[in-house]
Amino acid sequence: MAVLGIETVIYCVEDVHRSVDFFEDFGLRAFERDDRRTRFKLPDSANVIIQALAHDAVPGSEVIGSGVHEIIWGVDCQEHIDQLVARLETDRPVRRDADGTVHFVIDGGIAMGLRLWPTYRMPETSVDPINSPGNINRMNVHRKWIARAVPKRLMHVVFLVPDPELCMKFMRDRLDFRLTDVQRGLGIYMRCDGSNDHHTIFFFNSRSQMAGATGETRFHHANYHVTDLDEIMAGKLHMERRGWPASPAGLGRHRIGSALFCYFPCPAGGEAEYGADQDQIDDGWIPRSWDGLFGYLHWAHNSPPYWIEGPNWEVSFDDGSVDHPGDIRPRPYNQPARVGVGKAGSRRG
Repeated sequence: MAVLGIETVIYCVEDVHRSVDFFEDFGLRAFERDDRRTRFKLPDSANVIIQALAHDAVPGSEVIGSGVHEIIWGVDCQEHIDQLVARLETDRPVRRDADGTVHFVIDGGIAMGLRLWPTYRMPETSVDPINSPGNINRMNVHRKWIARAVPKRLMHVVFLVPDPELCMKFMRDRLDFRLTDVQRGLGIYMRCDGSNDHHTIFFFNSRSQMAGATGETRFHHANYHVTDLDEIMAGKLHMERRGWPASPAGLGRHRIGSALFCYFPCPAGGEAEYGADQDQIDDGWIPRSWDGLFGYLHWAHNSPPYWIEGPNWEVSFDDGSVDHPGDIRPRPYNQPARVGVGKAGSRRG
């Protein structure tokens, strides 16, 4: 069953006009717009909808405050939608729209939907050749100059939830999402089965100290995929020129997923992230279990205080969890060995 990716996110916000202004500066292009609702369309044909929280709440959503209150996943064919809906209807209501979209609420209180996505296409991009010592790939040609960032697609969404494992099991068993990595004490990364992105959703433990330990269900951020580091920086500069608050972390690279990042506080809720150069994986990937802080960050322009001394260099393969439904686990003698366990600043493999 191929869930291809994020077809639509629906933001329910306190200030529609300011949120629309933010995303226009961020690089999205409005497709439909009126006083109550604006729809942006990305190059892969995904939609970003901004609507008023007070007047257009999403039925069943338990997300508190402004932010994404519903995700619509794009599916490759009607047969697969029907099969997934049959699983969902065993124990929860499923609402259908006239266009065939189905809506439901997952364990954990996040509203989601499934919609046929015949217009999906992966945008084609190119990056400038990289020069390094002894490795010349660009001779007598300067790098291209970028005035602004133009996000190409939605790569992932992140929600704060009090029980990430509950959400993970629902997505795995009902929607065929794959477990990709576990950030111990902090959250769980998953990808839909039709995507090679390292993750298309992350469930962030809202009971953790890093999340503020509130235990609430809230939207955290959405990742908007751009081409490369230069486009991230062009977008960052334009946002700052337009007067939006700068990213607290600045530019950085995650260790889990390897992606470059730059977050901006967003009036539509949570943060909006420029992202690039994320790991691409398939079903041959073996999920790993990471020390929480070690997994979060490889480097950042603005190093957080806890990063000065460095985290524990600790990562292992996940303890037998699999990336598809069913009780299929390695036999004891086939369990993967732990790797990279050691003190900060050391590594063993």
